[in-house]
Amino acid sequence: MAEQRQRALSTSGEALYEILALEKGATHDEIKKSYRKLALKYHPDKNPDNPEAAEKFKEINSAHATLTDLSKRNIYDKYGSLGLYVAEQFGEENVNTYFMLSSWWAKGLFAVCGLLTGCYLCCCLCCCFNCCCGKCKPKAPEGEQQEFCMSPEDLEEQIKNDMERDGETPITLQPTNVTEKTQLIGDSHRSYHTES
Repeated sequence: MAEQRQRALSTSGEALYEILALEKGATHDEIKKSYRKLALKYHPDKNPDNPEAAEKFKEINSAHATLTDLSKRNIYDKYGSLGLYVAEQFGEENVNTYFMLSSWWAKGLFAVCGLLTGCYLCCCLCCCFNCCCGKCKPKAPEGEQQEFCMSPEDLEEQIKNDMERDGETPITLQPTNVTEKTQLIGDSHRSYHTES
């Protein structure tokens, strides 16, 4: 199974052309002509007792579908069936990026950066501790207090304590007897005027 999978994901990009009995780089018309000839030869209706012909017919259809689609053919010609597999997994627009990042020089660059920094995380932590929390953190202008967050409960308690200290008693309950009456909806005329 592993050998079959390895063979199925080759990078040469020639197997589909061989299925259609063509050379790599064949024109669209040559692909179409070869497909028609082979499809007639291996069609299951013409070979009802031959299961190998049915399998061959499926391979021919698959090869034709890939080689007649321009974007899939470009990927196949450049990266082989491994490129088609990558296109299925990550999208056709990401195939070049995948192969660039899996190249030997990209892996080497990644390893060198890891060796130079000691680890990949330390650069981020060093920057964070120095700039956000450490000695390089921007300082507030003189005379200005630094902002800090306070929970709503603590803020409410602080306001209550400040008012009690100043001699004012904070209102904590609504009055029970309402003596003022306000009429917002009148006899079709609303009035919001105050009398002096």
